[in-house]
Amino acid sequence: MASTETGRKNFLKKIGGKKATEQSPDEMSFIDHLEALRWHIARAVLAWLVAVILVFIKIDWVFDNIIMAPANPNFVTYSGLCNLGHSLHLGDAFCMPPVKISFLVNTVSGSFMSAISIAMTGGLIVAFPYLFWELWRFIKPALSPKEVKYSRGSIFWVSLCFIIGGAFGYYLLAPFTFNFLGNFTLGTQKMYEYKPTLDDYIDTINNIILGCGIAFELPILAFVLAKIGLISAKFLRTYRKYAFVIILIVAAIITPSPDWTSQALVSLPLLLLYEISVWIVRRVDKQKVQAEKEWS
Repeated sequence: MASTETGRKNFLKKIGGKKATEQSPDEMSFIDHLEALRWHIARAVLAWLVAVILVFIKIDWVFDNIIMAPANPNFVTYSGLCNLGHSLHLGDAFCMPPVKISFLVNTVSGSFMSAISIAMTGGLIVAFPYLFWELWRFIKPALSPKEVKYSRGSIFWVSLCFIIGGAFGYYLLAPFTFNFLGNFTLGTQKMYEYKPTLDDYIDTINNIILGCGIAFELPILAFVLAKIGLISAKFLRTYRKYAFVIILIVAAIITPSPDWTSQALVSLPLLLLYEISVWIVRRVDKQKVQAEKEWS
């Protein structure tokens, strides 16, 4: 409770930026806090727009070498898995059939809007560390010195987990998804022509990358909740079976394809992340017990 009260006082002193140095904490109003938040949001949006513009300038290269790569039969994941199967003397067990998809643009502004969507998502990924840093700057004054000490390196770890999750979705989940959907056929007679729209493909790969990036923040979220006392290792172990069901549901939402391979590719890492979260929270609990012993 003491650290919480200290954090609130620090919040009132610092969150208003320069205005906090001109007036006492008791004189700061709710509008002052909104003003500070407004400037943090403005800087974050500006950084995101700069990243969006940079991605849009190189949109042709990004489209050819990044966006369309998972739908290319020469993508590194396809060749890498096939070579792995051969090195393990499993033949073509890990080799997937080549993807052959031709995309359709059925609106006048379709290509341009697809480019905007790519730039906006790419800008979000590029600017993510700075966006979180702005969020951290807003929250930090409300923390006690001890809490600030425990949270050192949070920007690095949050950004790292997001990047690892996005890379996992891009290099593993996306190829399996598009390979399955691109080679799936309905009916014994080919009575239709398979031509998905370009914006549907882009929305799918954007959702996969962002969904996996956010899902991989689970250990960081568990650490924060454990620090503020909302969860414990015992709590996570008790509700493990319910968490596994939720993870399976999340995996079904992230993966647009219904095949069990894609579901497993998402579920297994999330289950591993959950167990890592249990280990992290257990360490936090031990630190709290040790701190209580030192104070007593």
